[in-house]
Amino acid sequence: QVQLVESGGGLVQAGGSLRLSCAASRSIFSINVMGWYRQAPGKQRELVAVITSGGRTTYAESVKGRFTISRDNAKNTVYLQMNSLKPEDTAVYYCNARGLGYDSWGQGTQVTVSS
Repeated sequence: QVQLVESGGGLVQAGGSLRLSCAASRSIFSINVMGWYRQAPGKQRELVAVITSGGRTTYAESVKGRFTISRDNAKNTVYLQMNSLKPEDTAVYYCNARGLGYDSWGQGTQVTVSS
């Protein structure tokens, strides 16, 4: 298991940027997949971006070219750089870590994009 704490959310105008951070309670070097998901009011939680231990990334079509996921194994932290934000990006963003026998979630951080 691993505990995850997200930070960096907030209120931003459309076209602006935010960087989310996900700090893990232990080394993430061996964690198979880490990622960001989001859930808007009245909608299901959806994948935003994931990154494997080998550095391979996958993005939702809606964020390709605007968001970048990265991981810093030395700091046990995963980041989500969000540029050119749109009102439809408004949601609670959750960090996730998946490995053999565990699937851990953070508490979420609110991102609100005003038009």
